[in-house]
Amino acid sequence: MAGALHITRPADGVAHIVIDNPPTNALNTALRERFVQELEKLGQDLSIRCLVITGTGAAFCSGDDLREAATRGAGAQDSLRQFAILLSAVENFRCPVIASINGFAVGGGLELALCCDLRIASPNAKFVAAGVNVGLLASVFRLPRLIGIARAKRMLLTGLPLDAVTAGEWGLVTDVVPAETLAEETLQLARRIASRAPLSVEAAKRQSSRALDVTAEEAQAAHRAELDVLAKSLDHKEGLAAFAERRDPKFKRE
Repeated sequence: MAGALHITRPADGVAHIVIDNPPTNALNTALRERFVQELEKLGQDLSIRCLVITGTGAAFCSGDDLREAATRGAGAQDSLRQFAILLSAVENFRCPVIASINGFAVGGGLELALCCDLRIASPNAKFVAAGVNVGLLASVFRLPRLIGIARAKRMLLTGLPLDAVTAGEWGLVTDVVPAETLAEETLQLARRIASRAPLSVEAAKRQSSRALDVTAEEAQAAHRAELDVLAKSLDHKEGLAAFAERRDPKFKRE
């Protein structure tokens, strides 16, 4: 199989997936299948509280393997649906996902980054909504919701790259950090998230992810339902006790 995924646990509660398929970290069919399988395994491991996704070399991910795509023939639509399954698996992953964007995020690679909860980039990062460059369509839903319709259309209609600094100004990424510290700063953020009350973190991810899709009344009802569970949790009691005792809390997802 061309390419590989490297799965590590660099810190307590943190899992790390590295896409390794030089030179652009394209995701062929086999890699996408394994990616979904690994996400399922990691999601079932309740000790995982934050996931980081990155790429090797000069690319984060270039999306679909276009050389493989040219040979698919009648199976092309099935392959696109398979890619959509991967994107949904990332977007709906149980706990927060951070994209550590070291280089080019192109086409489906941009979509992969958009499916993550947070995006941190190095100055080397470039973002390309490449659908119009290859006669396809991508990022037309997630990108406008993140950066606004006008700015999204500039990317979607031209297929031109967006640099990291502009991506930061537009809100496509939350932070732009030096390339030499990208991995450590991403891990530091992941550690912080993993150290917070897991049930609260997961509830915050669920509700904030749907905030633009519900009415105020629906949001309030969902908020109350989440709080009814969280208020009874042992982690809430631990948080109160730690505050009173001036110590760091030790959350157990209970």
